[in-house]
Amino acid sequence: MKIKKILIANRGEIAVRIIRAAKEMGITAVAIFSEADKNALHVKMADEAYLIGKSPASESYLLGDKIIELAKRINADAIHPGYGFLSENANFIRKCEENGINFIGPSSDSVLKMGEKTAARSLMKSHNVPIVPGTISPISDNDELKKVASEIGYPIMLKAAAGGGGKGMRRIDEESKLIENFERAKSEAIKSFGNGAVYIEKFIENPKHIEVQIIADKHGNYRHVFERECSVQRRHQKVVEESPSPSVPQEIRTKITQAAIDAAKACGYYNAGTIEFLMDKDKNFYFLEMNTRLQVEHPVTEMISGIDLVKEQIRIAEGEKISFKQEDIAIHGSAIECRIYAEDVSNNYAPSTGKIELHRLPGGPGIRIDSGIETNSEVSVYYDPMLSKVISWGINRKEAISRMLNLLSEYKIIGVKTNIDLFKWILTHPKFLDSSFDINFLDNYLNPLLPDNWKNEFEDFTEIIAIISTVLKENELKLKPRENIISNTNTWSRNE
Repeated sequence: MKIKKILIANRGEIAVRIIRAAKEMGITAVAIFSEADKNALHVKMADEAYLIGKSPASESYLLGDKIIELAKRINADAIHPGYGFLSENANFIRKCEENGINFIGPSSDSVLKMGEKTAARSLMKSHNVPIVPGTISPISDNDELKKVASEIGYPIMLKAAAGGGGKGMRRIDEESKLIENFERAKSEAIKSFGNGAVYIEKFIENPKHIEVQIIADKHGNYRHVFERECSVQRRHQKVVEESPSPSVPQEIRTKITQAAIDAAKACGYYNAGTIEFLMDKDKNFYFLEMNTRLQVEHPVTEMISGIDLVKEQIRIAEGEKISFKQEDIAIHGSAIECRIYAEDVSNNYAPSTGKIELHRLPGGPGIRIDSGIETNSEVSVYYDPMLSKVISWGINRKEAISRMLNLLSEYKIIGVKTNIDLFKWILTHPKFLDSSFDINFLDNYLNPLLPDNWKNEFEDFTEIIAIISTVLKENELKLKPRENIISNTNTWSRNE
């Protein structure tokens, strides 16, 4: 059935993204907003907008019953959850289903199957998707904990079965720290997720975080849209993403994308989703989790494939088949995304709030900005401090990096502190340029420089271009200590 009106149960840049897709398809786009967001960009852009509650998310964007009541009252055919908030709430999805509202995402059953980590691990194992060695059920007591940890071998990871975002997660290197951290992990899991179940995985040393975008329809068709590199992370949260991964050769790409499709089939999945893997130094990959929603980093996939994932989501929710065959798509060029946050990196990434006094957008070929702000927007204390996502595309990775650095130099946000300078540092670091970084990259290389040593290293943009040209020069990549690279920049030609 064709969708005529979509209620977007979200805010910020992802709400703006969905509004644009809906309008292009001739669908009425409905925004909801809290008191803090009454003048927000997504409210101004929507065809209709309704106050849903007070400023805290728990009193507005997380009020599932109230959102469903509103959707029924205004005759919305469908709800698009974006990401975060209610996007992976199986109970909310089930209530949409019961009320005849088309949820633009997977079924509640699929979300339940993949939302509990140990159940998902068990399901993946039964369908021959490789998983990290460890338990496929929660640990019941201290005796079992010690026994399993000894059998797996240290170091190990304790993880919350209902977790995500690093909550309830502990690395243990020796048995003497085991019981203490087990209790802490359970306590944190209860506070964060209302579920204290914890399981054990073998700790994979210095892995890459690789994820595969999948999409499936209600007719049993499954496709992948290649992989994304998500290893630049801080506290298990992604900071920079790119597609394709520079660390995944074609033979591994073939295997990991097939494993992702197998994982989606295992839970009868439809709509857009992401299968996340850890990959070790020997290119062995292991299922980590499934995100049963659209991802923050979906634009890099769109840029290299030409597929509009949000429109595809809507069409699948309408009952249509996937619009492309697997053999119809190929990787075109390279794309990178940086998440722009209102935060003070030098002050332990403290959120920065206030009014955006100036928002000047960059431009040029291969540039995309997904933003939820404009000049005079208010950055609130109530929500995640992400302001926008900036994406660059190039015919190859070198061009994508160069365009991103130009973008970052042009992008001006005045009124709050941002992490824009952080990305200039990341994108010119030798470990990033030769793609030898892993998920510990920021901990190992940035943290020792904070708070003062890194901030003024790249004030001269010509120096940045020179570093890229030199480090990426074909067949001449030689890693040097960072101090030497910086001190020798004045001898390099911009055109190298």
